[in-house]
This record gives sequence, structure tokens and C-alpha cells, in this order.
Amino acid sequence: MAWVLAVALVIVGVIGTVLPALPGPILVFAGVFVAAWADGFQRIGVWTLIVLGLLTVLAHVVDLLAAAAGVDRSGASRRAVVGAALGTVAGLFFGLPGLVVGPFVGAVLAELTIRGDVRASTRAGLFAWIGFMIGLALKMAIVFGMIGIAVLAFFV
Repeated sequence: MAWVLAVALVIVGVIGTVLPALPGPILVFAGVFVAAWADGFQRIGVWTLIVLGLLTVLAHVVDLLAAAAGVDRSGASRRAVVGAALGTVAGLFFGLPGLVVGPFVGAVLAELTIRGDVRASTRAGLFAWIGFMIGLALKMAIVFGMIGIAVLAFFV
């Protein structure tokens, strides 16, 4: 039963890495921890878990820094980043195009509530979107790196 839970946590964690509502890297770490525990920490040991824990923290820090850099670069408000995250959730209902366009539309609409200027809001939304996407890409890379390290530790 622990193995099923471990695999489920990793899968939900990967999905949660894309969805802003779920703490993806934390769920992946939890899944790997459950797998290590189920195996009596024989294959995935304490040092591997420490490395994976540090990567989990790094994934969240990178995500926040990339989004903040996009906002700061454009002079957008923090509301634009929140709008990008909400746009991602709304975009899920429209498939892949929604996941790409949703964060941009969310950031622009959120910035419009503050500025009221379409041109400035579009620029701010674009930079917030770029920061959001860069953060997402880096976070995904770290999460798949975490999974790779766990698989290597388990099978090697």
C-alpha cells in the first residue's frame, strides 16, 4: 500500500508542478520519502533525501524569484503574478492552448485592475507571464531531476 501511495504522490506532484494550486515539488519529495520508508531506507538513504529536500526548497525559491524578476523588470504589480497563476488554473479548462495563454491573460487582466491602461498592462502582463513561464520550466526541470535522482538511487 505504501508503494501505491508513493507513486500516487509523485504523479500528483508532477501535475502539481504545473498547477499553481498544488505544491508539486513537496508532493514529489513526499512520494520519494514514502518509497524510501517502504524500502526501509535501504536504497534511498538519508543523504539522498537531504539532497532531494534541498532541491524541493530550491524549486520553490527559483519559482518565486523568476516570477518576481518578471514583475520587477516590467514594473508590474504583484497582482500580475497572482493573475498569471489564476490564469493558469482557468486555462486548464482549455487544454494546452489555455495553459500557454491563460497566465498571460490572467496577468494582463489583474494589472488592468490597478493601472487601467491597456498598453502598460499588456507589457506588465507579458513580463509577468515570461517570469511565470521561466519559473515553471525551471521548477519542472528540478522536479524531473529529483525523480531521476530517486530512480538512480533506487535501482543503482
